[in-house]
Amino acid sequence: MNETVAALLARSNRLGADPRNTNYAGGNTSAKGTDVDPVTGGPVELLWVKGSGGDLGTLTESGLAALRLDRLRSLVDVYPGVDREDEMVAAFDYCLHGRGGAAPSIDTAMHGLVDAAHVDHLHPDSGIAIATAADGEKLTAEIFGGKVAWVPWRRPGFQLGLDIAAIKAGNPGVIGTVLGGHGITAWGATSEEAEANSRWIIETAAAYIAAQGAAEPFGPVVAGFEPLDPEERHAKAAALAPVVRGLASTDKPQVGHYTDTDVVLEFLSREKLAPLAALGTSCPDHFLRTKVRPLVVDLPASATVEEITARLTELHAEYRAAYQAYYDRYRVEDSPAIRGADPAIVLVPGVGMFSFGANKQTARVAGEFYVNAINVMRGAEAISTYAPIDESEKFRIEYWLLEEAKLRRAPKPKALVGRVALVTGAASGIGKAIAARFAAEGACVVIADLDATKAAAAAEELGTTDVAIGVAANVTDAAGVQAAFDAAALAFGGVDLVVNNAGLSISKPLAETTEADWDLLHDVLAKGSFLVAQQAARVMTAQGMGGDIIYISSKNSVFAGPNNVAYSAAKADQAHQVRLLAAELGAHGIRVNGINPDGVVRGSGIFAGGWGAKRAAVYGVPEEELGQYYAQRTLLKREVLPEHVANAAFALVGGELTHTTGLHVPVDAGVAAAFLR
Repeated sequence: MNETVAALLARSNRLGADPRNTNYAGGNTSAKGTDVDPVTGGPVELLWVKGSGGDLGTLTESGLAALRLDRLRSLVDVYPGVDREDEMVAAFDYCLHGRGGAAPSIDTAMHGLVDAAHVDHLHPDSGIAIATAADGEKLTAEIFGGKVAWVPWRRPGFQLGLDIAAIKAGNPGVIGTVLGGHGITAWGATSEEAEANSRWIIETAAAYIAAQGAAEPFGPVVAGFEPLDPEERHAKAAALAPVVRGLASTDKPQVGHYTDTDVVLEFLSREKLAPLAALGTSCPDHFLRTKVRPLVVDLPASATVEEITARLTELHAEYRAAYQAYYDRYRVEDSPAIRGADPAIVLVPGVGMFSFGANKQTARVAGEFYVNAINVMRGAEAISTYAPIDESEKFRIEYWLLEEAKLRRAPKPKALVGRVALVTGAASGIGKAIAARFAAEGACVVIADLDATKAAAAAEELGTTDVAIGVAANVTDAAGVQAAFDAAALAFGGVDLVVNNAGLSISKPLAETTEADWDLLHDVLAKGSFLVAQQAARVMTAQGMGGDIIYISSKNSVFAGPNNVAYSAAKADQAHQVRLLAAELGAHGIRVNGINPDGVVRGSGIFAGGWGAKRAAVYGVPEEELGQYYAQRTLLKREVLPEHVANAAFALVGGELTHTTGLHVPVDAGVAAAFLR
């Protein structure tokens, strides 16, 4: 790797790893240097700059755009002026060196035109606090002693790059700028110097705010708006999350994220909550992810879930009307269509913050950005008055054609993106295969299992907590089932897909089947499915988004096999629950379907737990040959694996069978005696 590139990546990763320096995917860094031109064999002067959409903390070489400096600088001669500066982004493509790499971002001019070998553009909370202060220019001079220049707000683009380049050229002692309403830039002759200058600006601003700032920048605590105790807070959040998620998904399905850090709870308890929240965020990276302002519940922490729900419905209607008015107020002829009028951030005093996005990562990052915004508001109010950029400027960026083009470059989402699944008995076998398939198709997944350790391990196999979490769940215990759904609500906002898979098997003839055997099987299979479906219906109804409940029943629910009375009777109970609930829940858009597997031996926790040995004894075959025995008695002569059941589960929820409910899908390779009639 080129030494200049290696140094740039190391600097970027260090800066991006510290949230005090910049937020996720925020800011960009660059370096100028030489490399070998493969065409001429001679040296060529290049600019390497973080590409569009990348993250500094995890930046790799593939996330850089490489441009020829001579061509990039020549763009100054053809620049048509600020009214047409957006055209310059397309011109960056004609400056690229080689193939591959990331698309150049709108900030490329800032890096290429500034006469410094290394340039950083960052969004630190302390720097944006100065940038959004009403007297930010005066504060910049006072805090930095002439080493940092003030740049009035200008939308990112070619002209901003020219402005900063002129400051650098005309002020040899200046090491960077504060960009009004936006962030900071810093530069240096070496990578080390640029990083040191960036850190000095950030730390100097933070130190000034800490030393000179007011003790209570958000005003006094409002009686009744103090944080609830953690247990009560989380219970209320879990109850509210599906309601909030349903409202936030009015235009399109969203995944939720819940935050109750001290930073959030303190802001929600203070006198200035409503007026500051109404001003909205300022840094473009903030409001592009959080929308121009949040929805704020104006009730005390003592309000009941029912009272908050009723008020949320009213506030949501007001928010949508206000957002539509905002769009109508500033739209122009070529503005992109409105992208939805629902809030991305919902603040509930005493409880916390709910943030939303197309997937869990987007939802989580939106919450992180609003925490940044809270820190910015605190800093600005501590030393001045918070004064974000004008609403009209926010609209220009939110509905910028260049931003629209970036959104259109995003890959087509997978089938289950935006949906949340809870699968019981998912630490092994069929449940684990279904969870894996749903996650692979874009869903967020809750692995619920009797064994919490195994549930957590299975979730880790699927990815980070943005993809899956593991929870303990004894399906025979109503409180335990609710706890699992509460965990899903706090992690992802609610649940859309629920799979009743938890089970066990006992194979005995009637005379040897004990009352305890009967009760255990009916507790886990019949009662357990009932309790899970009951909680699923509660959450899905609160969301108002419809949903899917799948029962993993069995071929034995319709097939009269030998020595199997307790298990088969319990499975028949499950099968009839499918029909009953399909009829009852259809009015809420909730579809209920079943799958009837048979002979799933390999990978099965049930068969490994003794059921396989007993069934092998019944059929007079070695246990290791049981799977093949089952296969040979089928019409297709194929062994059924957990993945085949997972395929059926995905077929039911993947978007092609939207008008199907009350169905039982056999996954048994063809057992004529179990055909549904």
